[in-house]
Amino acid sequence: MQQPDSARNLADNLAQNVKQLREARGFTQQHIARLSGIPRPTWASIETGGGNPTLAVLSKLAAALQVSIEELVSAPRAQVAFFPSGFGPPRNRRGGSFRPLLPEAIPGLHIERIELKPGATILGVPHTQGTREYLTCERGVVNLHVSGETWVLSAGDAVAFRGDQKHSYSNGSATARSVAFSVVCFAPV
Repeated sequence: MQQPDSARNLADNLAQNVKQLREARGFTQQHIARLSGIPRPTWASIETGGGNPTLAVLSKLAAALQVSIEELVSAPRAQVAFFPSGFGPPRNRRGGSFRPLLPEAIPGLHIERIELKPGATILGVPHTQGTREYLTCERGVVNLHVSGETWVLSAGDAVAFRGDQKHSYSNGSATARSVAFSVVCFAPV
């Protein structure tokens, strides 16, 4: 009896993903069989698309490869996605702009490129309690003002602070733009 197309696609996806993930980790079938508790012949059958594993076997596969079951059976995704410069729209504020550094959200993190016009100051928004913010200066001079104190950052300098405090960023130069990167690590809710 022949499998329906959807079942065949799942088996093909599983075979491609399992083999790619195993090889990316540098594991042989024998090694991953020992790690997962799945016999090597069963593993080989799955990698060739010939197996019809139970949910328990899928769970062991996922655990051994440290991925979700969904990732095992979904269509293989492109390994690389290219995003040209300026991919994300800037959030313009008086005195500068904020632009996402990465095109895809990372849960619990907010990463932005901050560009400050000469002499400009931008008020930061206090985040939820327990949040940490990291600021690094890429170009120029950036002054960070947190709860009445000021830190002067030159290119390459970084500072970490509680993000739930009042804070602002200012350009220490009256003639050149400054660039900084902000990484906000949100507190677990």
